[in-house]
Amino acid sequence: MEADSIECVTSLDGTDEDEIQQNPLHHLHQQFPSKSSHGNGVVSSAILPSTTRVHELLECPVCTNSMYPPIYQCHNGHTLCSTCKTRVHNRCPTCRQELGDIRCLALEKVAESLELPCKYFSLGCPEIFPYYSKLKHETICNFRPYNCPYAGSECSVTGDIPFLVAHLRDDHKVDMHSGCTFNHRYVKSNPREVENATWMLTVFHCFGQYFCLHFEAFQLGMAPVYMAFLRFMGDEMEARNYSYSLEVGGNGRKLIWEGTPRSIRDSHRKVRDSHDGLIIQRNMALFFSGGDRKELKLRVTGRIWKEQQNPEGGACIPNLCS
Repeated sequence: MEADSIECVTSLDGTDEDEIQQNPLHHLHQQFPSKSSHGNGVVSSAILPSTTRVHELLECPVCTNSMYPPIYQCHNGHTLCSTCKTRVHNRCPTCRQELGDIRCLALEKVAESLELPCKYFSLGCPEIFPYYSKLKHETICNFRPYNCPYAGSECSVTGDIPFLVAHLRDDHKVDMHSGCTFNHRYVKSNPREVENATWMLTVFHCFGQYFCLHFEAFQLGMAPVYMAFLRFMGDEMEARNYSYSLEVGGNGRKLIWEGTPRSIRDSHRKVRDSHDGLIIQRNMALFFSGGDRKELKLRVTGRIWKEQQNPEGGACIPNLCS
């Protein structure tokens, strides 16, 4: 894709900004805490070491994930999970003996009696679950790492928000700005050559949070469209505390979008395909560009604000940057 010109003018609003630091917890290790709350009781450190050893018995030697029924074993007693059984062509990865279809019923019974902490306890999750409930919880745990929000590549990096902000800045060379207002201009010399590619990603820091502004072109049916939308670097519940507006225009006309930013828990593609943002049809984009309609010149401006409860009436009132 040809090189395009992007200009970013960000309005400073005087909001105090913290430095972005890489989080040392990015490389997660599944360890057990010395103690954890469980209802009204406390799991003492004297119990957990033995629980840890039992849990190690339930670790598949091939994929290292926790094993769930059916758990298989060879004639020598070596175990592995059902998924890896087919992966190793029915040969024990430890002694190379044929596995057959022998179930390790004793280990399955042991698993039923265990209660274990969430594997994301080191990131703050205090929960303890029965063995068979633990895996389901971990797929939706609010403390689980976030996926990299960068679009246009299959980036597999995960981590907490401070780590991902540093990753976007250092590895993806994303522009970082402070403040809750923005003003972008995009220029493309041949707007009729539209590819399914992300054109722009910018990270904004305001209200002590980080937001990702996406601006891109993609094919909608037979015609290309341009879309801008905002994602919140955090969970969905917290994202609902914020609102944003986007505006694009020219020649005395303008389009305005107002909405709530989507959490980066939702993938970039999911947000884009839901059309939850400012969508500009190509003919309208060219009209905004003016001139001979041979060059695309779009200026997108916007603002982020935080909704606050009115202590008297209970209604939400916007907290705007000044």
